[in-house]
Amino acid sequence: METRVAVMGIIIEDTDSVEALNGLLHDYGAYIIGRMGIPYRERNISIVSVAIDAPQDVISALSGKIGKLAGISVKTAYGKVMTDG
Repeated sequence: METRVAVMGIIIEDTDSVEALNGLLHDYGAYIIGRMGIPYRERNISIVSVAIDAPQDVISALSGKIGKLAGISVKTAYGKVMTDG
């Protein structure tokens, strides 16, 4: 199956949704290369970046599920490299 490498930028404005976000990331953990979270205390938000290597439909599904969480925004940037996974 063909996979793509992507980075998801996630902005968390509502900490009540963090548990649901972590649950989703856990569910897709087999595809996640790594993640980094940065608390931005001055603005009372957190910024999370997630590197992922997965089929296009898996990346889109995760991004869509994250985007439906209250107080969380997500954008995904795709690399040009595609591999047979």
